[in-house]
Amino acid sequence: NLSPFSQKVFRVIPRNEEQVEIISALASRMQVDFWQPDSVTQVKPNMKVDFQVEADKSFEVESLLAQNKMEYRVLIDNLQTAMEAQFDSKVRTTGHSYEKYNEWETIAAWTADIAAENPDLVSRSVIGETYEGRQMYLLKVGKSGTNKKAIFMDCGFHAREWISPAFCQWFVKEAVETYGKDSVLTNLLDRLDFYILPVLNIDGYVYTWTNNRMWRKTRSKNAGSLCIGTDPNRNFNAGWCTIGASDNPCDSTYCGHAPESEKETKALADFIREHLSTIKAYFTIHSYSQLLLFPYSYTYKYPSNFQELNSIAGTAAKQLASLHNTKYTYGPGAETIYPAAGGSDDWAFDQGIKYSFTFELRDTGRYGFLLPESQIKATCEETVLAVKYLANYVLEHLY
Repeated sequence: NLSPFSQKVFRVIPRNEEQVEIISALASRMQVDFWQPDSVTQVKPNMKVDFQVEADKSFEVESLLAQNKMEYRVLIDNLQTAMEAQFDSKVRTTGHSYEKYNEWETIAAWTADIAAENPDLVSRSVIGETYEGRQMYLLKVGKSGTNKKAIFMDCGFHAREWISPAFCQWFVKEAVETYGKDSVLTNLLDRLDFYILPVLNIDGYVYTWTNNRMWRKTRSKNAGSLCIGTDPNRNFNAGWCTIGASDNPCDSTYCGHAPESEKETKALADFIREHLSTIKAYFTIHSYSQLLLFPYSYTYKYPSNFQELNSIAGTAAKQLASLHNTKYTYGPGAETIYPAAGGSDDWAFDQGIKYSFTFELRDTGRYGFLLPESQIKATCEETVLAVKYLANYVLEHLY
């Protein structure tokens, strides 16, 4: 077997059910890592399907697609090269940088530093520990006050989505740097608290730096299986494992043996349950696809406040596009992309948190999970605009 990194990433657009079947057949014949959608079961006609295969299988893949007259292109010709090309930041520092992808140790140290340097604005706590025993740090950002409502935001659910933790760090930087200067953010921090979890799936994130850049799940062992990990975003008690999730531990969308079976998801759920009276919005940051989603993903039924969520998502997408003209699609998860049960956004909404949103950051597939560091700044700046708009809306519509 060739080095694991000379893989290729293909984009195929199946035009009918027959072509969807060909993709399924391909996936059962060889090891296929789906980038978008998350699994072969979610593939449907006219959808962009991005997947990665071993280098020695790419010839076979191309001939099969060509034989069946399927539309396809190679998005990434050599994964190893694309991985190296990610690190194109001009910042030459060994320590933490907001314009680089930081390893977990660097992020952990940063959480301590940012709290120590901004004691009147940031405090750090531990909400649990991961399967491998790492502490899960949570930052609380806001001016101290009484009876404050809060917004919860997490990053790094899926290990390979590196732009996600980069955004949580950037958002904290914006808060501390522009407090007292930017009137909107100052007002938000005076009147609301932001709970920010920079990385949920820390073990998985560490593994993407040390072993396999394309790892997605947690790193917990599964009884009766050699396959490792659970998809944390299929592990919540919201239509758990009913649709768009797998009960096979070897699959990338494995729902776990029970809801909140993962220490990481349970820590998050416990924290939110304990603070339900104060948390009024939930934002979870993923990549890639440039989407702003709201409930539901586990059912096609609309939430009771659909009209309101749809309208504010539309405005947030406009705000985001105003900076670099980055186009986002928005809507309820199930119909905007595909049904997927057990997500944290649906769960938070069902707990009574009316404003629950999932961001899928840049890009739309040119780099996929390997977004170059040179795009971190622009991605974060535009996303901050959407988050600020949503947070401000929540502040003006407290319940």
